[in-house]
Amino acid sequence: MNIHVEGLVAIVIFYLLILVVGIWAAWKNKNSGVMEGVDRSETIMVGGRDIGLFVGAFTMTATWVGGGYINGTAENVYLPGYGLAWAQAPFGYALSLVVGGLFFAKPMRSRGYVTMLDPFQQLYGKRMGGLLFIPALMGEMFWSAAILSALGATLSVIIDIDINMSVIISALIAIFYTLVGGLYSVAYTDVVQLFCIFLGLWVSVPFALSNPAVSDIGVTAVKQLNANQTAWLGKIESPDKWMWADNFCLLMLGGIPWQVYFQRVLSASSASYAQVLSFLAAFGCIIMAIPSVLIGAIGASTDWNQTTYGPISPMQKDQSDMILPIVLQHLCPAYISFFGLGAVSAAVMSSADSSILSASSMFARNIYQLAFRQSASDREIVWVMRITIFVFGALATAMALLTGTVYGLWYLSSDLVYVIIFPQLLCVLFIRGTNTYGSVAGYIFGLILRIGGGEPYLRLPPFIYYPGWTIEEKVHHVTKEVEYLVMQRFPFKTASMLASFLSNVAFSYLFKYLFESGTLSAKYDFLDAVVAKHSAEIMDKTTLVNRNIIGLNEMAPVKPRLSVTLAATFTRKETLTEEEDSSPESPSHEIK
Repeated sequence: MNIHVEGLVAIVIFYLLILVVGIWAAWKNKNSGVMEGVDRSETIMVGGRDIGLFVGAFTMTATWVGGGYINGTAENVYLPGYGLAWAQAPFGYALSLVVGGLFFAKPMRSRGYVTMLDPFQQLYGKRMGGLLFIPALMGEMFWSAAILSALGATLSVIIDIDINMSVIISALIAIFYTLVGGLYSVAYTDVVQLFCIFLGLWVSVPFALSNPAVSDIGVTAVKQLNANQTAWLGKIESPDKWMWADNFCLLMLGGIPWQVYFQRVLSASSASYAQVLSFLAAFGCIIMAIPSVLIGAIGASTDWNQTTYGPISPMQKDQSDMILPIVLQHLCPAYISFFGLGAVSAAVMSSADSSILSASSMFARNIYQLAFRQSASDREIVWVMRITIFVFGALATAMALLTGTVYGLWYLSSDLVYVIIFPQLLCVLFIRGTNTYGSVAGYIFGLILRIGGGEPYLRLPPFIYYPGWTIEEKVHHVTKEVEYLVMQRFPFKTASMLASFLSNVAFSYLFKYLFESGTLSAKYDFLDAVVAKHSAEIMDKTTLVNRNIIGLNEMAPVKPRLSVTLAATFTRKETLTEEEDSSPESPSHEIK
């Protein structure tokens, strides 16, 4: 194996730049929140709730603009039979940010939550919060693993460096500056990383377009280049329309209930700023996708026989997922391809660091502190966060090395976030009267209906065959292996999400009626969700938020709450009053 020294030097420079910025951000904000008496653990999770417009816009955009985003967009545009029509991520995630800004950012930020799981534990209790932590954790972990795996493949293509080594080094750098600075390091490095992505890819596009092997992309957009390459605009066949709509809803609505999004929302200086940042990030998602679309179109317009890649196209070598680095390497000058490679590497770390921080934040606060160690000191929580950042980072790295299954696990876990967590979030924020019984029912219904549909990427066969299912043949061009996969054309993911939502509402009102009417004895309210409304299980949720911190003027910076021990809160009468006021059954629960 011959390592390309120039490419290796470029990668080292990019990595050192990001590492230095991450350490500088940690040093610059090391005393943030000290004067206001803010817990150090909360500062690591959401900063000092003082992220400004410039840095906030960049870090919010980085919620979804990462290695998987730019590589996946280019791949879908390039793939024969798919094309731009099936490159749904740019518009899907952009609309996700718009919907999140319109309906979810303001109530979450106004109530002073620290993590996405806080409202679930506040209404449904610590046990249900623990259950909802599982799909949330899976999503963050497998997302990190998938993009680290993509980075390893990219580096192996362009500079011939060992895949495992590149994954491990990239993960260690991201883990290190996240450990040192928490959200501040993540936010400031996002600025550098997005700048690198934008500049690196846009510099590469003109060189790739002007390569003699590339046909006019305006022509190939509607005209088939050869027998193996269809027009890159693509089209949606009539039998696939419902499946297309299902995937689009998954991106648009399923892109909301993620801690990586809400950690940016909750770090904004006000609720109104959180909304503005969401809208700016939606615009940023579209802008950042344009060079990836062009690179995918370039790949679909290339006569590979005229390049150093060889006569067999990437699709025929089962390398469609690496079309972006392949275009950079074989259609651009060496110094340009290395610069673009640095951009791709930066994109990966901008996603990996925030996912690792998100997972550790939810575990330290919602599982360790609120469920098991309510009397834990702030110093203890900080150390738990640091340990879990390292542990979750190591797990994501280990899973990234299992390249055969990590993508399938990511697809399935992201579906579960959409099917289970999104309807639960709708209920806790907008539906009055839901309770833990409905939440459990919604969780079970959503899980069974989604798993029942199977997952082709994991070779997980379905046990529920929805209307319109078909068996499709998949040929691996390199090994000539033929697979037969069951494809569900029915929009079963969205149907599962709706079933989860409706079952939550229905079972909540059913058990509420049964207990309050006396049909069921109060002793059977084992979840303390209806009759025992103010039991100890519910009491410990009053510590989640002190709503007195919210100013009347939402554009004014919000001062973080002072630290209070969880045990002391139980004796505070005013805190119990706040719990009643924040109940979904009170008028204040509704969004005005």
